[in-house]
Amino acid sequence: MGVRVTRALTHGGNIHAAARMLGVGIGDILDLSASINPLGMPRCVQTALRKGLTEAVHYPDPAAAELTAALANYHSVPPETLLCGNGSTELIYLIAQALRPTAALIPAPTFAEYERAVTACRKSDARSVKHSISYFPLKEKTGFRIDPDGFIDAMANMVSTLPLRHPRQSALPVAFLCNPNNPTGVGTPREDVLKIARAARKLRCYLVVDEAFVDFCPQHSVIDAVAGNPCLIVLRSMTKFYALAGIRLGYGIFPGSVVRRILSIREPWTVSTIAQIAGLSALQDASYRAKTAQMLAREKLFLEKAFRTFGIEHLPSEANYYLLKMRDAETIAAGLAQKGILLRRCVNISGLTRSHLRVAVRTRSENIRFLKELNACRD
Repeated sequence: MGVRVTRALTHGGNIHAAARMLGVGIGDILDLSASINPLGMPRCVQTALRKGLTEAVHYPDPAAAELTAALANYHSVPPETLLCGNGSTELIYLIAQALRPTAALIPAPTFAEYERAVTACRKSDARSVKHSISYFPLKEKTGFRIDPDGFIDAMANMVSTLPLRHPRQSALPVAFLCNPNNPTGVGTPREDVLKIARAARKLRCYLVVDEAFVDFCPQHSVIDAVAGNPCLIVLRSMTKFYALAGIRLGYGIFPGSVVRRILSIREPWTVSTIAQIAGLSALQDASYRAKTAQMLAREKLFLEKAFRTFGIEHLPSEANYYLLKMRDAETIAAGLAQKGILLRRCVNISGLTRSHLRVAVRTRSENIRFLKELNACRD
């Protein structure tokens, strides 16, 4: 499955540390390291938060019942299969804790928290010490795309190496799939994901499909397929698309048995009153979703043209960010950071190198500022 190199983990979006280092306010930082909707938080959400702030004196509804019902109605899924979380990352860790997977399959490169969640679970469970994490390398020469047949073969290989299980044994292996993938922005077609999900069911392997960025390419979603597959879990985030990063809100659609396990171990009140108000309001703003699609289409064309002009290698992206490859990427990122422009270095992401950077799509004026300073750093 390839050689694994462990590096210290950092994420994008640490705008506070950058502002402290430069001695400026966070408003002076252009953060391209976190892929947040450039339109910012919907105005209706801001209004709802101001009106609902007095409710924060009370404990939040631990079941987030009103938000859960609204999300279930929005996706046409049974409300009892939907759980809200303090960002989808909380749900990733709860899945690992609840399922105690006997083994895990993770693509590389992809979001690092899958590995961290499974590893943390194994460290806390002496019975899991001998169980392994396998990696499915995504090839740069094929655009880091998921080959569904190859991924299914990797799942089957993982399952075949495990001790024989009793038919009623609850602990099963798990495979993670991020769609569109982070940090590459590459989407896997819905039919390919469904093919993998059907294979996972036959193999008795949970498949966790992380759709944190799928609002930017909704045609790939398989959220409607969970009801017919007891091994399929789909996670969603409201952080990225609705610009709620500081509020933290995500949710997942689960088989009933997994819902019960998660509810038995999760802490109470992890979804704040403010987050529940924000989520309810954001769901009602169809015009914001339309404006986002229009703006991103326009700005992505603008950035792609500039990348071609500058001779910068970049992957086609279905999300609101791009994976770039440049010879002096680390030097360029450091130089831009000194000018208050943050990029996501990818050196600590398995399957990528010091030459890779992830950059978010922003507003036209912000994109122009980035391109101007980028060009200056490359001269």
